Amino acid sequence: MPLSEHEQRLFDQIERSLAEDPKFASAVRASDPRFHARRRILVAAFVLIVGLALLVYGAVSSNTPLGVAGFVVMLGAAAFAMQSRRRAQAPDLQAVGGTASRRTRQARKAGLLDRLEDRWRQRPEGHR
Repeated sequence: MPLSEHEQRLFDQIERSLAEDPKFASAVRASDPRFHARRRILVAAFVLIVGLALLVYGAVSSNTPLGVAGFVVMLGAAAFAMQSRRRAQAPDLQAVGGTASRRTRQARKAGLLDRLEDRWRQRPEGHR
């Protein structure tokens, strides 16, 4: 349902006043899950570069444990970045004041085997 002209003007005025308030803007930015996810991805990229440097230095100096440690650091940073990327793309209902249903939370926590069993039970009957 579209807003009336008066409501639209009020909405624009409220939006301008909120945008001018730096304290409010920083509070909104601090609670934005995408902001935190971007920061975690940047940290992961930095740690990935450090791991690559360790790997190369370990290979050049013939220090195998250091090279292996660099590879493990790179692997951990890549996993952390992928997890942060998934969190950034997933809707965070808590951030907008809603709550996820119990079934949604349980489905998210269900393991691979549980999901496969559910798919097996829900398959069409004609394929047996």
